[in-house]
Amino acid sequence: MRPAPPLSAPPGYPAWPRLPAVGIMALCEAVASGSPLVWPRVLLFGDSITQFSFQQGGWGASLADMLVRKCDILNRGFSGYNTRWAKIILPRLVRKGSGLDSPVAVTIFFGANDSALKDENPKQHVPLEEFVANLRSMVRYLRSVDVPEGRLILITPPPLCEAAWAQECLQQGCKLNRLNSVVGEYARACLQVAQDCGADALDLWTLMQKDGQDFSSYLSDGLHLSPKGNEFVFSHLWPLIEKKVSSLPFLLPYWRDIAEARPELSLLGDGDH
Repeated sequence: MRPAPPLSAPPGYPAWPRLPAVGIMALCEAVASGSPLVWPRVLLFGDSITQFSFQQGGWGASLADMLVRKCDILNRGFSGYNTRWAKIILPRLVRKGSGLDSPVAVTIFFGANDSALKDENPKQHVPLEEFVANLRSMVRYLRSVDVPEGRLILITPPPLCEAAWAQECLQQGCKLNRLNSVVGEYARACLQVAQDCGADALDLWTLMQKDGQDFSSYLSDGLHLSPKGNEFVFSHLWPLIEKKVSSLPFLLPYWRDIAEARPELSLLGDGDH
């Protein structure tokens, strides 16, 4: 078999330099000697409020911006999902591997759909007792794949602005299918699970209504977050995330610190800078 012809530069471009064989071998050896670069991960698991969090100004996008070159933010939000479906798909999202593969932090953010009224929205509705059992099941599963409770943050659903959501339902040709008082029951249950399991919790339902404030500006349609709501979630979630990732190094050196003559000395280390 004939050897493949050497690659040539595209038309209009200067000829590529020919590296001596010994130089190519040395470069390959240097690359091979570099340790694998592990990029830690933060997993955001939830419903549409998580799925939409990567939109411009979203709380997930803000987390990604804060943690760039420290870890990846994985958005695993599924619009319309409840905990009944979430616990089924979780093992497909997180599997047991090496310790380096485990997420350094996980948010579990459900309840907005589980708390839908059974008579008006039976498909998404999950009874309160089952909601609790599903959350516990997900925490147990994550523990079994080496993601301990100390890495978890359970987030309650935000409060529901019934007037705005009623208008949204009317446009969709249905009756009001959620009540803020019911959402509050699911929020309190979420907090209890977090307390019982030793996980962190973020109580959006209470915080957004603190001191009787008008929380409608935090919501775009009565249920989902507005830009102001996304800022609110990020500002309260970041301190919880930060304490879980504060020890993570800045990955790869700042460009001014790269050795000019032999960059591989700077770039093929362990990535901690």
